[in-house]
Amino acid sequence: GFLSPANRGALLMAQLLLYVLLGSVAGYTTARLYKTFKGKSWQKATTLTSLSFPGVAFFIFFIMNIIALSQGSSDAVPFTTMLVLLILWFGISTPLVFFGAYFGYKQEAMEFPVNTSNIPRQIPDQPWFMGIPFTLLVGGILPFGACFVELYFILSSVWMDQYYYVFGFLLLVFIILVITCAEITVLFCYFQLCGENYHWWWRSFCTAGSTALYVFFYSFVYFKQLEASKTAATYVLYFGYMGLASLALFLMTGYIGVASSLWFNKTIFASIKID
Repeated sequence: GFLSPANRGALLMAQLLLYVLLGSVAGYTTARLYKTFKGKSWQKATTLTSLSFPGVAFFIFFIMNIIALSQGSSDAVPFTTMLVLLILWFGISTPLVFFGAYFGYKQEAMEFPVNTSNIPRQIPDQPWFMGIPFTLLVGGILPFGACFVELYFILSSVWMDQYYYVFGFLLLVFIILVITCAEITVLFCYFQLCGENYHWWWRSFCTAGSTALYVFFYSFVYFKQLEASKTAATYVLYFGYMGLASLALFLMTGYIGVASSLWFNKTIFASIKID
């Protein structure tokens, strides 16, 4: 098992319950950021927060489970467990998202230290190293390089039934991953602002989120080491679950990039002295 050989699936269950209970935090954060960026469709934003990623995850998991059932796998999840997941999603997680969003929209929007013009300024031509392909290439390889060794042992635990116990070291690697994502995103955000390109939010999200692309590409390399029957079901199950994990990592690291760039912009513009 991933957590303990005596209690298989305990870590997965803990992650699932933690994700469900943190729905209020997700709703509150969405509401504050969406109000800060002057969004108007707050109902749509809250609904997407509660349904988009859980919907994609449940759909992929449902398809993977059907394939596992068709192959007679012992890892297939029974129908009652799928029903419990739906109850956790719509009965607990979704109401908590709207509950947190309600209090988030009641709060004042984040204040910026300077006023911005409503008339968008023309963005000059950017150097080649500020293009999207290069920023995605460099922005993801450094965080991936900080954690790919530990990723190998995690994949071995998940796919090759090996035991994993060094959770303290895993926490340290996770902290290094967060710091690396924040640093590389702030660096590219600084270069972007120096080039008078003020569209930093989605670029910051994708720069840090590109770490997940390297993780997904690494799964192709790791797949060659698996001692499994190379049937069509094996390919679908392996790359389906790895794609879902990479999507979750993309959203997590992307938020780290946006949050760090937002903090960086507020800090540097707060130091501007206006006479």
